[in-house]
Amino acid sequence: MNRRYLVFGASGYVGGSLVPALAERGVFVRAAARNRQVLEARDWQDVELTTADALDPATLPEALQDIDVAYYLVHSMAAGNNFGALDLEAAENFAQAAAAAGVQRIVYLGGLLPDQPAGEHLESRRDTGEVLRAGAVPVTELRAGIIIGPGSAALEVMRDLVLNLPAMVTPKWVRATSPPIAMSNLLEYLWAVGRAPEAAGQVYDAAGPEEVDYTHMMRTLAHLAGKRPPLIIPVPVLSPRLSSYWLGLVTAVPAPIARALITGLKHSFSADDAALRAVAPQRLLTVEEAIAESLEQEKAHKTIARWTDGVFALRGFRHDHAYYSKQASGRAVAVAPPEDLWHWITQLGGPRRYFYMNWLWLIREVFDWLLAGPGLSRGRRDTASLRLGDAIDYWTVLALKPKRLLTLHFGMRAPGSGALEFEIVPLDDKRSELRITAFWHPRGVWGLLYWYAMMPAHLFLFRGWTSKLARMAEHRASGRRQQATLERG
Repeated sequence: MNRRYLVFGASGYVGGSLVPALAERGVFVRAAARNRQVLEARDWQDVELTTADALDPATLPEALQDIDVAYYLVHSMAAGNNFGALDLEAAENFAQAAAAAGVQRIVYLGGLLPDQPAGEHLESRRDTGEVLRAGAVPVTELRAGIIIGPGSAALEVMRDLVLNLPAMVTPKWVRATSPPIAMSNLLEYLWAVGRAPEAAGQVYDAAGPEEVDYTHMMRTLAHLAGKRPPLIIPVPVLSPRLSSYWLGLVTAVPAPIARALITGLKHSFSADDAALRAVAPQRLLTVEEAIAESLEQEKAHKTIARWTDGVFALRGFRHDHAYYSKQASGRAVAVAPPEDLWHWITQLGGPRRYFYMNWLWLIREVFDWLLAGPGLSRGRRDTASLRLGDAIDYWTVLALKPKRLLTLHFGMRAPGSGALEFEIVPLDDKRSELRITAFWHPRGVWGLLYWYAMMPAHLFLFRGWTSKLARMAEHRASGRRQQATLERG
């Protein structure tokens, strides 16, 4: 039987890995996410893309049309407060829409549960499964603990800690144990249960072959990344909540996700995965093998997060550059079409400089030059056009979508690596929005300090810079309209 598969939540960490894994097996795959642009950036072959949001029921019928097996991989942790209620609302909407569309099976990825789960993250994962099972479509639920693979929030929290800090005072939860599972093993399980008739209506634990604590995982990660393991000093006074605020400062993992995860780490988890191993026999990777596989996937450019995050080349081919990026941005609306904004964006650098606060740019450039960096480099291949790989002063063009997107790699000396992105979003026939965003992958504690030192300047600069470019675009659009009127007259 040629089943048709939907990956709902394809822009997320697991979904972004599952889509190509299914496509490689030659089956029909439809990938759904709230932001279609994120999916398009993945450049998946033989995958149908669609836009859908479980919190907007009107978007679900099209995504679920003619689907046999739907993988439900969404959660609302990044939404911050009240994400649990949003998760339940989304699950109820999805279950009803799947039944109406005639879906044969829902496969839901939940989380391992302790005897008495405490924390909204764990409770939400449990309750989401119950809401889905209350619907008419048979549900298969996999409950996994820590997933080891590039971009896993739990793994990246640990990576940032061990690679950014020479020593850390930690709460007692670093001694809590769990059975981490390699992403490659989890993908095999997801594929198998979606095809196995006996898996309908079942709840399975998915786990690796070892139960280890977080201290062990952090030391193993440091060793495989070629770094000296940090000194880890657990103390009883740091609660998970206090730890979550601290992680927001010393890691690049998005703060809402880090906070949601950390509140569940005080529990030890165990798993009884005998039933799942009977459905899908495979060799399970040890923690060390799973981390090594993750690092190798980075080198092979097989990461799947938003492309400004995770890409090994953007991180200077270094494991000690944070996977996720710190971000600062500004935006402004121009009463002008995208082509007028694009005209000025593509003129940046060289003799025309940056159109705004050139003295501020000069201070940073001189500082870089004093450190033997390329800060005083000037020039570009062509003052009127750009192409991929072009040098703009000390920037390099990484992405180029005419009238829509320009991404530049930062070339000056700094403890980390980063990019600057210009995005144009048409609002209607007369208005366009310009967004400028800096993405920064810090290297160690100095990379974090550099980011926090530069953030005020970034926020000040981007607010004024977007406004300046918007006004320039409006002036150009007005001039073109006047010229067209004269030519018609």
